[in-house]
Amino acid sequence: MQKKTIPLGTALTAALLAALLAAPAAPAVASPVTAPSARTAAVPPPVAAPRTAPRSGTALGACGPGRLCLWPKPDFKGRPWTYELAGTDIESCIALPPGTSAQSLANRTGRPVTTYQSAECGETGEFETYPGRGTWVPREAYEVRAFKIWER
Repeated sequence: MQKKTIPLGTALTAALLAALLAAPAAPAVASPVTAPSARTAAVPPPVAAPRTAPRSGTALGACGPGRLCLWPKPDFKGRPWTYELAGTDIESCIALPPGTSAQSLANRTGRPVTTYQSAECGETGEFETYPGRGTWVPREAYEVRAFKIWER
């Protein structure tokens, strides 16, 4: 099979290339899909497939680079809990404050994060793993009570 080459000197090619290079990258929003299965604690579960835009009319919540932010209400409402890698044990179960839960989140840690319905990171309840390079989830399918940040 022969490869075809397209001349890069055309005005159309230059315009398309310039448009691609100038387009800002949008943060990904993960679809909250839950399908619990048996998984080992040493290996992070597969990450959710990111979407490219939040629900219509939903503004992204403020969450700085290198942080995991969890909001108590859907659509990034309420005062978030914020965690950084410097103060969080990697691959350890981190429970939210007793009696609380989160319903939306942003993962900007640069590492996969698994959220759990169980405050003990039990896999008998709902759980999901999200990529760490700008994943925004405006409506989690369950109340998040704990999470784990994975090594990679």
